Amino acid sequence: MSSLPKILVFDSGLGGLSVVREVVRARPDAHYVYVADDAFFPYGHHSEEEIIARVVPLVGELIARHAPALVVIACNTASTLVMSHLRNAYSVPFVGTVPAIKPACASSKTKRVSVLGTKGTVKREYTKRLIDDFAQGCEVTLVGSAELASLAESALSGHDVRDEDIAAELAPCFLGSGEHRTDTVVLACTHFPLLLDRLTRLAPWPVDWIDPAPAIARRVAELLGSPDRQSDEAGAEMIFTSQRPHTLSQALMPFFGGRVLA
Repeated sequence: MSSLPKILVFDSGLGGLSVVREVVRARPDAHYVYVADDAFFPYGHHSEEEIIARVVPLVGELIARHAPALVVIACNTASTLVMSHLRNAYSVPFVGTVPAIKPACASSKTKRVSVLGTKGTVKREYTKRLIDDFAQGCEVTLVGSAELASLAESALSGHDVRDEDIAAELAPCFLGSGEHRTDTVVLACTHFPLLLDRLTRLAPWPVDWIDPAPAIARRVAELLGSPDRQSDEAGAEMIFTSQRPHTLSQALMPFFGGRVLA
């Protein structure tokens, strides 16, 4: 493995930056190519067949162009649909993003867990199988948000997003009362951790928020192995499939460890 591996991170928009932030901490030596498929955003508004037909060849084109050592699919909606297709089609290692139901249910004290995702993610059979396999006696509530990913995208792009709009998307996650109320919420969309400060402030009571990004970062580091050395050449670049200008680069630099976006 090269001492300067290239990691391709793919998402429907800017949500995957919550994953990049953790992966960069684990592998600061790598060169990052972040691809936001904003021309097709949001994925939750498309059928399963449309997402598969879009993502599989697009990722193939990106692999051919950038020759990454590893690809991270930093999108729950895509990962629950296309991972088997990608692994069958391409030889590069893939790391997906799926709802962190197992650790959430393992840590819940009240045994009431909510899974907050896009409408597409929460209706997937894959998500339901995770609950069947790992609920561990917990009552798991699936909450499909139609707008929260778009609200996160808008907020990160510098637009004003009202607390009331975020709170409305969040409210169905909070059920019960006293010792029997929800105590754990799975963030089953990579956009949602971008709003974590506001989610925490607007929640009707404190809960544990489960973000899969640290586990994804550990898996990436495991697959790549230890770096031979630190490299001054490590950097990052961002690609929007809509071809929009990189006007957000300065605001997004903290997610890439402050390195320059090409």
